[in-house]
Amino acid sequence: AKVPEAVKRIFTEMFTAREIAEPLPSFDDDASSADVEAFMKARDLQVIGVRRDGSIVGYVRTDMLDGGSCGRKMIPLNQAKVFDDGESLLRTLLALEVEPLVLIGSLGSVYGVVTRADLQKPHARIWLFGIVTLIEMRFTELIERHCPADSWQQHVSAGRLQKAESLRAERQRGNQLLSLLDCLHFADKGQIVARNEAIRRETVFSSRREAEQTVKRLERLRNTLAHAHDLITSDWETVVSLCRFIAQPDKAAT
Repeated sequence: AKVPEAVKRIFTEMFTAREIAEPLPSFDDDASSADVEAFMKARDLQVIGVRRDGSIVGYVRTDMLDGGSCGRKMIPLNQAKVFDDGESLLRTLLALEVEPLVLIGSLGSVYGVVTRADLQKPHARIWLFGIVTLIEMRFTELIERHCPADSWQQHVSAGRLQKAESLRAERQRGNQLLSLLDCLHFADKGQIVARNEAIRRETVFSSRREAEQTVKRLERLRNTLAHAHDLITSDWETVVSLCRFIAQPDKAAT
């Protein structure tokens, strides 16, 4: 099975670099490094553009300024990663796996920058949460297809089943008609997928262990997103793995 193309386009095309790009202040290339550094520290900037003849021709980071003019240690645009602002958020984040930053431009002119820190912004967090939700929906679909009459219960502990029963009873009091499977947590559904070989064969997981480890990482990412915690220090590798997964054209929606 594959990710539905209409859904996939949301994650591969509709979210773009411009949504998370920061403006890129710039200085003439003969500006004093001391003045530029003071400007950057006052505004907590890590990178600025370097102008020549009115156009940005490169950039410098704070750690590159060591006296003289700011253009002396400039990284020219032809050595930088530069994307049009309509480039997908997906490809932008994949680029940040190997690049410290991505410059953003339009109509041939650079005006913005994206770094890993911009992953904390609402658009990026919504995008990531949507991908995790898509994966959970896929888990539910596979379980329903391969485990008729709630036979999936053999893969879930009695304690977890009791919690699901309690949640279903609570929601039924609010006139919500949900199945017991709908009331399982993400980790519970992931455990079923990991332990049921027939289901696992329809995913990208090659083993139960790989499935269990991935589900743990996804659950942690989901919690980080839900509670607005820092993504970079704890979940960057998981984010990159998700981006790679979505970028694959013919993989099942695990």
